[in-house]
Amino acid sequence: MRTLYRASVVYTQSHPERGEWVLIDDRHVQRVGSGEPPRADRVVDLPGTTIMPGFVDTHVHLTTTGLALENDAIESARSATELLAAASARASTSEGGTTGSSPLYLQGYDESRWDDPAVPTPEQLAAVTPRPLVIRRADGHVCLANARAIDASGVVDAQGLELDAHGRPTGILRGDANDRLGRWALESLDDLTVQSLQLEAAGLAAARGVTTVHEMAMPHWHGPRELQVLLGHRRRLPVDVMTVVATTDLPSVIERDLGSVGGDLPVDGSVGARTAWLRAPYADAAGAGAPYFGDDELAELFHSGHVAGLQVGVHAIGDAAIEQVLSTWERVYGALDSRERRHFRSRRHRIEHFEMPSPGQIERAAVLGLAVSMQPVFDLRWGGPGALYERALGWERAATMNPIRSMLDRGIVVGVGSDAPVTPLDPMLAVHAMELHHAPSERLDRREAIRLHTIGSARVGRQEEKKGALAPGMHADLAVYEVDPLNLPSVEGLRPVLTVSLGREVYAR
Repeated sequence: MRTLYRASVVYTQSHPERGEWVLIDDRHVQRVGSGEPPRADRVVDLPGTTIMPGFVDTHVHLTTTGLALENDAIESARSATELLAAASARASTSEGGTTGSSPLYLQGYDESRWDDPAVPTPEQLAAVTPRPLVIRRADGHVCLANARAIDASGVVDAQGLELDAHGRPTGILRGDANDRLGRWALESLDDLTVQSLQLEAAGLAAARGVTTVHEMAMPHWHGPRELQVLLGHRRRLPVDVMTVVATTDLPSVIERDLGSVGGDLPVDGSVGARTAWLRAPYADAAGAGAPYFGDDELAELFHSGHVAGLQVGVHAIGDAAIEQVLSTWERVYGALDSRERRHFRSRRHRIEHFEMPSPGQIERAAVLGLAVSMQPVFDLRWGGPGALYERALGWERAATMNPIRSMLDRGIVVGVGSDAPVTPLDPMLAVHAMELHHAPSERLDRREAIRLHTIGSARVGRQEEKKGALAPGMHADLAVYEVDPLNLPSVEGLRPVLTVSLGREVYAR
């Protein structure tokens, strides 16, 4: 079936740059043009509207994003008291109530946004519910848990379980303890619940004008069932899902016919958890974080993945973690023969986050042809003077973080993701963040920011021949707005009236 969408303006990000209508033939764009349109089986008149290519979000966790949609009160808490009140309310209304053995899994607190960053005590957590209680921090790298959850999950001896001076758990878990506890809690969800959470998150993406997401599946942290459920129904979801599995098990990725591996596989933690791996200690905490992989182990993953024809990615935030990743890729590149080196850059091996690179590291990433998936809302939320990054790192380091313009100027392929549920699955918020970067020299204008979140993100996924623009043969992915996003003072809060993904009308209001 051929469907014609007519609007006041169509921004193609291709040639011609503008039109008045777009003709879709099933899943693909057939033509874009102005003036008298061609005949179609179906005509959708959208007077006064603006049509743009659908956004591509390069970093999403669908299941936990679905969970976060049920946890608005947890995310909006601005003190330990508010967090406890929100958790108590959920305990009384959730399935299982205040009794039972199934864990109450909550998501999204961020003490860096509180006036007093002190988190609840073990006694306060115990008073919320007699059930096992797990409250995951927004970045996923720390959680709070009551004693019953710690005992039931078997993490009492795990590294990262914080103890007080008397050897008793404080209720704060990082590192391996955090990972194991989170996996235990998520594995308590049945398949139908996981499927429903993934559908809710994909529905949110469609409602925000996102037509493609890169799902950062994490079986080691979330359990294998989450990935199995997703692969079973992803083609029925309202947005196109590119699945990237955080694993070193290459045969399992090849067997599933996935083109990428690694994704959010962490080589370090996060700044908020004080687990990102730094060259110098934190300004407000002991230590400088630590690597999650040895150099040889990382080199084996990179080399084997490249030779297998996969795009290989990892999560790297701290400057020491970035150095390890770049040095390891240089080591792999140096071991290739001349023919293999010709193809290395086209693979666009990727780094997620890449928040603390030096100018020299940016240049080395450009030389290697690495692609970067950035999260601009990290800077909007935590990057300004007095915010989390300055408190954790000092302003000298915080001032140079997330240098998005510098990366583009050096020729790095950059795409944009939300890392939902860490920050909202909202591309217009990301565009807003790129316009308001804490460093004026790193800011992008509106057109550049939108292009980065469409074409740039498609390039990170090696899908620029299919996505990111409206041109003949491209996927029929588009978002329709009542107003022109290029001619507004701000796009913060702007929502589409219609979203089309792979030719399907997946959202309308």
